[in-house]
Amino acid sequence: MGFKIRKNDTVLVIAGDYRGKQGKVLKVFPKQEKVVVEHVNMVKRHTRPRTNQQGGILEKEAPLQLSNLMVVCKSCNQATRVGRKTMEDGTGVRVCKKCGEMLDAL
Repeated sequence: MGFKIRKNDTVLVIAGDYRGKQGKVLKVFPKQEKVVVEHVNMVKRHTRPRTNQQGGILEKEAPLQLSNLMVVCKSCNQATRVGRKTMEDGTGVRVCKKCGEMLDAL
C-alpha cells in the first residue's frame, strides 16, 4: 500500500504547534509513519567539533506524524484529501478530491 504523501509534495500541517504552516516534504519514513517537512518542527542539535566539521548548535527539522498533514493541490491550491484512480494503461495515480486533478506528474 502506497502512502498518500510523497517526497517533494507540498503539505499543510493541520494539527500541533505548527498548525497552518506549509512546506515541502524532504524525507518520508514509512515504517514509523513520519515525514520531515522543510522549515517545520525545527529542533536544536548540539554537536561536538570534529576534524571536518565545526561544533555548535545546529537547527534541523524533526519528523512529524503523517496524520497531522494534508496534501496541498497544485491546481486548486487548497489542502485536500487524496484519492486513487486507475488510468487506461493500468497505472494508479493520486487524485485531488476537491478538483479531480492528478497530483502525480506523469
